[in-house]
Amino acid sequence: MLVGLAPREAEGLDWLKGMTASNVAEYEAVAQGYEQIAAVTSAAAEAVRADPASLLTMLQQQLPDSDQRVVADRGIRSLLLAAYAEALRTSPHGWIDDDVAFQRPWGFDPAAVTVPVLLWHGASDTFSPVSHVKWLGERIPNAAVVVQAGAAHFARLTSSPTSCAG
Repeated sequence: MLVGLAPREAEGLDWLKGMTASNVAEYEAVAQGYEQIAAVTSAAAEAVRADPASLLTMLQQQLPDSDQRVVADRGIRSLLLAAYAEALRTSPHGWIDDDVAFQRPWGFDPAAVTVPVLLWHGASDTFSPVSHVKWLGERIPNAAVVVQAGAAHFARLTSSPTSCAG
């Protein structure tokens, strides 16, 4: 799992702590109902449809330095812009669905996962705080937790697969 979130009902975890203001606003809007989350995401989605780079511009104000460097790479920037444009091409509904799904009960206890799991996270991630992966690592019996110092949310886009182990 790369930069994952713990279940919303994770006992003992302040789920929103350490998240960017935009994530907090989205997740709080979900709790207020569909109309509110649609209002929060629709304007941003329209802006991204008109100019996909507008999302990166907005995100860059919230990115730690390590993610700023990743997003500055021309190839990664092009990849992200194409992904954002396609994801929001017709509507913000996929974005809304993600925000809702992130907060729905998982339907299983992470302690029931018996296969080996690698949980990778950047220590400076502000979209999916490292406290989430630590919470999961404490509960999944065969989890290997890798928290990479100096890395944040987008760091895995620049790393080779073999560097994930350390």
